[in-house]
Amino acid sequence: MEQLKFKTSIKCTGCLNKVTPQLNNTHGIENWEVDLKNPDKVLTVNAQNASEEDVVKAVKKVGFEIERI
Repeated sequence: MEQLKFKTSIKCTGCLNKVTPQLNNTHGIENWEVDLKNPDKVLTVNAQNASEEDVVKAVKKVGFEIERI
């Protein structure tokens, strides 16, 4: 399993509610979490068969900024 980390513009629980369906329905993502206390709002993804591109597409699809760190 690969762990991917991203800096995002996900700021609050309302933002999490928007992105949750996209990430939960992305094939290959085992689990994920966003550290809202971190200034960079770090998204950590444990992926089995999902690529960095898959995660970026899922987050951008609902209007958030994301970049690999």
